[in-house]
Amino acid sequence: MTSSVELDSLAHLSEDLHSHRPGLRRTLSPSSSSTSLRKMSAKARGKQRDLGHSPSSNSLLGNRSTRRRYGTQSANGSVNGSMLEPDTESDWRAEEEQALLQSDQTAAQPNGFASVSSPPKQSKPRRESGQARTVAFGASDKVKVRFPANLIRNQKYNVVSFLPMILYEQFKFFFNLYFLLVALSQFVPALRIGFLSTYIVPLAFVLTITISKEAFDDWKRHERDLIANSARYNVLDSLAALPLHPSDALKHSASAHAPMRSVPSSRLRVGDLVVIEKDQRVPADCVLLRTSDESGSCFVRTDQLDGETDWKLRVAVRATQALTSDAELLKLDGEIYADAPSKDIHNFTGTFTLNSKPSSALTEDIPSDLETSSLPLNAENVLWANTVLAAGQAIGFIVYTGQETRAVMNTSNPETKTGLLDLEINKLAKILCIVTFALSVSLVALNSFRGQWYTYVFRFVILFSSIIPISLRVNLDLGKTVYARQIMSDAEIPGTIVRTSTLPEELGRIEYLLTDKTGTLTQNEMEMKKLHMGTISYTVDTMDEVSAQLDTAFEGTEDTQQSLLSGPGMASRGRRDMSSRLRDIVLGLALCHNVTPVIEEDGSVTYQASSPDEVAIVRWTESVGLVLSNRTRTSITLRRPDGSLLEYDVLELFPFTSESKRMAIIIRDRKTEELTFYQKGADVVMSRIVQANDWLDEECGNMAREGLRTLVVARKRLGSDLWDQFQSQHHAASISTDDREAAMASVVSRLLERDMELLGLTGVEDKLQTDVRMTLELLRNAGLKIWMLTGDKIETATCIAISSKLVSRGQYIHQVSKLRTSSAARDQLDLLRSKRDCCLVIDGESLQLCMELYLDEFIELATSLPCVVACRCSPTQKADVARIIRQYTRRRVCCIGDGGNDVSMIQAADVGVGIVGKEGKQASLAADFSITQFSFLTKLLVWHGRNSYKRSAKLAQFVIHRGLIVSVITAVFCSVFYFAPIAIFQNWLMVGYATVWTMAPVFSLVLDRDVDEGLALLYPELYQELTKGRSLSYKTFFVWLMISVYQGGAIMIMSLILFEDEFINIVAISFTALILNELIMVALEVSTWHLYMWLSEIVTLVLYVISILFLPEYFNIAFVFSVRFAIKVAMITAVSTLPLWLIKSLQNRISPASYAKLRG
Repeated sequence: MTSSVELDSLAHLSEDLHSHRPGLRRTLSPSSSSTSLRKMSAKARGKQRDLGHSPSSNSLLGNRSTRRRYGTQSANGSVNGSMLEPDTESDWRAEEEQALLQSDQTAAQPNGFASVSSPPKQSKPRRESGQARTVAFGASDKVKVRFPANLIRNQKYNVVSFLPMILYEQFKFFFNLYFLLVALSQFVPALRIGFLSTYIVPLAFVLTITISKEAFDDWKRHERDLIANSARYNVLDSLAALPLHPSDALKHSASAHAPMRSVPSSRLRVGDLVVIEKDQRVPADCVLLRTSDESGSCFVRTDQLDGETDWKLRVAVRATQALTSDAELLKLDGEIYADAPSKDIHNFTGTFTLNSKPSSALTEDIPSDLETSSLPLNAENVLWANTVLAAGQAIGFIVYTGQETRAVMNTSNPETKTGLLDLEINKLAKILCIVTFALSVSLVALNSFRGQWYTYVFRFVILFSSIIPISLRVNLDLGKTVYARQIMSDAEIPGTIVRTSTLPEELGRIEYLLTDKTGTLTQNEMEMKKLHMGTISYTVDTMDEVSAQLDTAFEGTEDTQQSLLSGPGMASRGRRDMSSRLRDIVLGLALCHNVTPVIEEDGSVTYQASSPDEVAIVRWTESVGLVLSNRTRTSITLRRPDGSLLEYDVLELFPFTSESKRMAIIIRDRKTEELTFYQKGADVVMSRIVQANDWLDEECGNMAREGLRTLVVARKRLGSDLWDQFQSQHHAASISTDDREAAMASVVSRLLERDMELLGLTGVEDKLQTDVRMTLELLRNAGLKIWMLTGDKIETATCIAISSKLVSRGQYIHQVSKLRTSSAARDQLDLLRSKRDCCLVIDGESLQLCMELYLDEFIELATSLPCVVACRCSPTQKADVARIIRQYTRRRVCCIGDGGNDVSMIQAADVGVGIVGKEGKQASLAADFSITQFSFLTKLLVWHGRNSYKRSAKLAQFVIHRGLIVSVITAVFCSVFYFAPIAIFQNWLMVGYATVWTMAPVFSLVLDRDVDEGLALLYPELYQELTKGRSLSYKTFFVWLMISVYQGGAIMIMSLILFEDEFINIVAISFTALILNELIMVALEVSTWHLYMWLSEIVTLVLYVISILFLPEYFNIAFVFSVRFAIKVAMITAVSTLPLWLIKSLQNRISPASYAKLRG
């Protein structure tokens, strides 16, 4: 229990701290002097001793042995003795709402005392967003607020901007703007026609549906933002544990050793020290300072950032990890430099500078060479926002917040893709505008332009506004939603996701398919199949021999081992026995990788790596006797079958990149102290690095022809002089802030990658996916021209193209490679002209040359070929090919891939399809459609794509017909009654016609299908007809235009002939005949009846009959329910529909469509 003396002492301490607040604030700023810092620290320690606390026994966080995990919350919401009590739920939620609405204002609460009393008014701090920055430990709030607030904001609108922005978004479309102008014109007396509701209600109905959907979607985004911004994190703060008022002394006395406070994510600032727990989302981009693991490493899950599912290893700064307690971070006299924010998640340039060594009593583990020095920081030392800490606990120094984080900078709105059907309908809408104006002028001309004829022209334009159907966009959008739901609910293609719901019809118009190879056509499940060492090779059948010889090599005497480990100058390769050579390459494969074994909760071991090739090779070394037992950032431990361990120190690791096409490692054998540089990579780069030989190129080609992925393995012994020279130059390059990566790569290339000893060649098999052969053959029969774009070598790609049946049996393969001159490229193009039915296989270098020198000619030739295989392609080249084919051919291009290197190609296509692959979901997340295996593409295109396009084409033309026929009826009516712009159907009749009485039957056409699924897949040639656009063309449009003119004229003229004395009877007869005509026309267009179609026809007819009773101003009830009325309506309907039925029947017998022939 706390005594009164202790309380008095705490009160004095609080008063003293309040009186010294300006000085204390200065100690946290970069400009504070070390003398001032020592005085304040000494004074604080003195006060603690007055209270009976020892500085050594009661440090701010306690030492590692007594400190527990941070941020463990008790039932009352406070953190166990480690922070100020958090704000109430209502407080921080209200604050968060305000912050989201005013994201341009500062959301951060200053640390320490600044949160209690208002600081003096100061000038607005200078903003430094978007720039490189150097931030000191303990930086003041004035420094921190120069950078953006840590707010996540994915909302499109706020309360003020919602209505203006949503109205702009809607009325920028021609359809909506046209009907808005028509509705507004009714407020002008000279232009008014009928009731205002006739024009307002349909527009309001359409806008209400669209605006409601947009508001709902934005509210959901707001809720997600609020959850992310209000997530609470613990922040180290030296002032958080000190009582701010004497009355708080008792409450805080027990927690004085735990200087943390809990803040919402939105209040985090650059320079804060944030504590991240296991499975917690990283709230901002942080430099990793400390982890709960003694080695200073931790794993993060990055699937929400880059789509890759493998865990990534991150390493803490060596100097801060060496501190004896986390509390020492608050006393560091140092700073961190970070380069300007960018989108690149794979690179980071920074520097950790320690100005003076911390107190030796608490930092005995810090090496003396770090007393005043700079350490380089790279992407391995950084935790990006939106990644998740997979295990352990970490403390990070925030360097980027809010809009400057990599996650936000990579969250850009992709290019909006507009479907070909939408473009075609827009063209038809322009034609309908011309028709409307021409019809209006024609009627005025027939009246000899009498009176104020220009006013009559505008009145007729308004009268015939139904020619451009306002409901067309709504019907098509709802249809797209139905198609997307049908695709995602298809049990035969499970896991399929429609990410862009505006493009289902595009799936039915594809003419070019560009596909990746690895993970797309193949399973991306690697298996080591072959090992070649120049004079001998091992296959699956002889792997037992590898194990036996490996045992022999390891069981040699000490002298033998020394001989085997000696350099090339002491024992030539020719005199070395096979066991030692085999030992060297297996050891190289077991050490040169980035694989980390992870022990799961059930005790099983899984391998985490960025590439399936790596895991396959490590599993192979395990199968022959070298097991990867343990891996940290500084060591690798291998276990032999007899249980003995081989231990190595990892001195440097050079990860694989798509640019370098190789990876390397420098290790030190703890037993012999020998240094070795191992490297493995693609033959195109390794052949220039290894010693001269006479077998590498030949064997690479042989393995490629077997369909194997090859890697060349090499090593270099490092003497102490070379190592010291490399270490010095590499460190100097690593702390450079100007083009650091290039400088480091130059040092490696100059000192290490020269005259390396070639150890051998590996061959890894990647099997084809299920049903790939059948899928490619079916798509080729559907008229698609297929291109395979891959980063593999020509031989491997050619082998896969043949085995997958991308190249048909007997088809000639024309290979183009290593073109370097314009004359050579010209010769190949001339030769290609005479081989129009061949498969072109071309490497990336030659492809680039042809596109630079002879783009038009090359694309003309290549796009005419049935298939093309492009090898050694970079991600940029893949995207360029997709764009060029689109621009040159004006045809629909579909790109499909599974990896991050396929994203640019997928986004460049008209339709992008991503496969959820072994390497992650990055391609899937960036695509318009996501599938789980390549064979699903068949049904996606040939069945769902074909149906979506045909249904939307029919639906669009029928909706246009529905508006045209009403305008024709009105035009005939006006012609009879002296060309007066008067509407025969007004108010509720027109509203009901566009919605209740015709919408459901017309919309039911989205469920129609002309052939069964089995026939569509059995005869893929049916798909080929769609690519020509025959379902929606100018020809079909004018056919429907003629149908509308005939039916509208027939209905109106027959109604005038058969009507009786009262005008109201003309309206009743003609309108009823119109409704029946539309229901019958829908029935004539249906190929396969669905339950919803039957219900929509019957229910609509019943609703119309019932509604007649509630519209006496338009219908004479006694006449409508008479026999005379029924006979006249039946006659008119028969005249309008029977001829069309006869024509349709004769056409199906004389010249049936392809699908009709298959149906019999």
